[in-house]
Amino acid sequence: MKMHYILKLLVAIGICQFVGNSGLLFTMSAIPTWYATLQKPWFNPPNWIFGPVWVVLYTLMGISLYLVWDKGLKHHGIKKAIYIFDLQIFLAQLVMNALWTFLFFGLHSPLYAFVEIIFLWIAIAVTIFRFYKVSKAAAWMLVPYLLWVTFASVLNYYVLILNA
Repeated sequence: MKMHYILKLLVAIGICQFVGNSGLLFTMSAIPTWYATLQKPWFNPPNWIFGPVWVVLYTLMGISLYLVWDKGLKHHGIKKAIYIFDLQIFLAQLVMNALWTFLFFGLHSPLYAFVEIIFLWIAIAVTIFRFYKVSKAAAWMLVPYLLWVTFASVLNYYVLILNA
């Protein structure tokens, strides 16, 4: 693999990991205080599981972004406007991901976070659909992310209901 490909891969993963780490500003202070006081459903995983899961998911997201970024720039059959739209959808879902963390942990609002996570789920599904046209592997790498956000949506809903 040529050095510029490795650099692009590292940049793509780095962007995703940066967004993920930006949420630590809100979660680190809220978990031992506000979050610890919330009623949670019986199926809520232990707190330590979320960090490793997100590191893996952000890495997969970065690899997925790299695959589309690389293939889109080389493949003449992919129109530039469509390619740019695909990357914008990806970046929009990435921003929504960070926004959920701010709403839930920063504002302490399970309600706003739940409304937002529905839009996040839709954006991820659209990203998968769009990426599938460019790179099947890139699309499949986002499926665990969609599944985890589905699970997070259910958790968010139950936290909302149990603490209303």
